[in-house]
Amino acid sequence: MRKLFYWKLRQREIQLGERTVLMGVLNLTPDSFSDGGKYSDPDRAFARALELEEQGADILDVGAESTKPGSTRVSAAEEMRRLIPVLKRLKDRLTIPVSVDTYKAEIAERALDLGVEIINDPSGLTFEPQLARMVSNHNAGLVLNHMRGRPETWSKLGPMPDPMAAITRDLDAAVSRTRHVGIDRTRLVIDPGIGFGKRKEQNALILGRLGQLAALDLPIMVGPSRKSFLTHPTAEETRFATAAAVAACVLGGAHLIRVHDVIEMRAAADVADEILRATSAEA
Repeated sequence: MRKLFYWKLRQREIQLGERTVLMGVLNLTPDSFSDGGKYSDPDRAFARALELEEQGADILDVGAESTKPGSTRVSAAEEMRRLIPVLKRLKDRLTIPVSVDTYKAEIAERALDLGVEIINDPSGLTFEPQLARMVSNHNAGLVLNHMRGRPETWSKLGPMPDPMAAITRDLDAAVSRTRHVGIDRTRLVIDPGIGFGKRKEQNALILGRLGQLAALDLPIMVGPSRKSFLTHPTAEETRFATAAAVAACVLGGAHLIRVHDVIEMRAAADVADEILRATSAEA
C-alpha cells in the first residue's frame, strides 16, 4: 500500500494515499497540447472550473503558459493577463483547492494573494529559485516537477543514461532548496515530469519504476494525461491509453494524478485503488 501523507496547504490538509487524488487541468493557454485556446475566455474558463469540480476533481490546476515541447516562454505580463481574471472569478467559488502551474515568482505571489493554495512549479525551482520564498511566505503547498533542459531545447537533448537516478537526484536537490527557505516537508509533493525533456521510451520506464521515488519519502504526483508518448489516432483512443497509464501510476505508488478527463480517469484510478487495497490486505 502507498505510504500515507498529510499534505499541508494554506487553509486545509489533504490526506494522500488512502485513495488517489485527482488534479483537474484547466489550461488558459492558446497553444497547449490538446485544449489550446478552448478556455482562454475567462467566463468559459470559470464554467470549466466548476464543471471539473462537479466531475470529481479533488484539486484544480490552472495554467497560463504552455510547457509543451518547442514552446517559447511568455512574459510575466502576458501570463498575468491570461490568469488573473480567471483567479478573481474563482476566488471563494470552489470547495476544492486551486493550484497554479507556474515557475515565475511574480505570478506565484499574485496568485497566492488571490487565494491559491498550491504552486505547481514545472521547472522544479530551476528557472526561478526565488519562487520557493513566495510559497514559504504564504504557507502554500508546492509541487516540484522534474524538468530536463527547457521546452525550446528538448528536441536536441540526447537520451538520459539512467532516468530514475537522475530524476531522484535532481528532485532531492530541489527539496533541499525548499528546506533552505524554511518550507516544511509536509508542504511538498514531487513529480517525475513525464515528458519534460524525456524521450518516449524513457517515459514508459519512469512509470514502470515509479516506486523508486519512494526513497525521497514524499508524496508522488504524475501527469501522464494526453502526453505525446500516449497519443493515438483518435481522442477516444488516447483517453484509453491515458487510463492505462493512470492505472500504472497508481499501482506504482502515485498519490496524485494530474488529468484532463476527470470522469474517465476517476474510474481508472478507482479500479487501481481497489487492486492496491486488496493486495496490501493480503500482505
